[in-house]
Amino acid sequence: MSTSVLRTSDAWWVESGGTAKKIDTTASTTAELLGDRDAIAAAGASSGGTPMSELELLSPITRPCRIIAQMVNFRSHAKDSGFDPDNVPPTFFRKSGASMTGPTDPIVKPEHVKLLDYEVELGLVMGAPLNIGDVVTPATLPDWVAGLVVTNDVSARDVQLTKTQFYEGKSYPTFTPVGPKLVLLERDEFRYLDDLRLTLSVNRVVRQDSTMADMIVPPAQALTLLARFQELDAGDLLLTGTPGGTALKAPPKIVEKLGALIPPHKKWEIFFKRQASNPDYLVDGDAVTATIRSSDGVIDLGTQANAVKFS
Repeated sequence: MSTSVLRTSDAWWVESGGTAKKIDTTASTTAELLGDRDAIAAAGASSGGTPMSELELLSPITRPCRIIAQMVNFRSHAKDSGFDPDNVPPTFFRKSGASMTGPTDPIVKPEHVKLLDYEVELGLVMGAPLNIGDVVTPATLPDWVAGLVVTNDVSARDVQLTKTQFYEGKSYPTFTPVGPKLVLLERDEFRYLDDLRLTLSVNRVVRQDSTMADMIVPPAQALTLLARFQELDAGDLLLTGTPGGTALKAPPKIVEKLGALIPPHKKWEIFFKRQASNPDYLVDGDAVTATIRSSDGVIDLGTQANAVKFS
């Protein structure tokens, strides 16, 4: 069965029966911990434990690490974004490792950002190096991927869209909440991937709700495509895309056609004026909750809960 790993400022833990058991390890990074599986197993088999309520959890993924993300990788999100789901080219982008934050830390909006959006995503945590030219299949996926985490690809849409690149608008500090736990899967548990349901709520109102079956490029294929140009190491993180339901949505086709007739600066002015009136963008004090679990509850990545704070 899967093993849930937690991290605090001074220790690594295994969640077991509602308590946390400290791992006897010298590992300081996620990669080092993944190389100490005997210590993880020993902690899980030990007696006693610390109440979960006494732990202040950090991201179970440590820095430095690479964060790679997939763009428009759910059919529902493609439709929301104005793309044909059957003709979306597989696309990857980077996020700064400095954007990672814990599962209950605030999401802090920089003062200059106007349109703050959310994207719940399944994070694949690498357990072994991905080298240039590697070919990953569904059957061999466990050879590369150690486990799964809940992530939120927080996005400054006004920065992302006007600069026509994703790196800055998705990389501000706190823009990648991770956790609460790293769930290490047994080989036969990877069959649950398509059944995993991603749900994100804002102030207890569900905004995103879909399973991985809605995904366009699944994990094994994504890693194979990525290996054409990008190496990954143990402890690195691949965000696999978000379902529909984000605040940002493409304008209707007729509006898009009319927009083509307007000078670019004027088009952006109109677009952002319309977006500013959209109540779905995050505001100060919003409570963002994200979960990922299988329908039968066998795989449960926990609940991520972050408050939005305006700087």
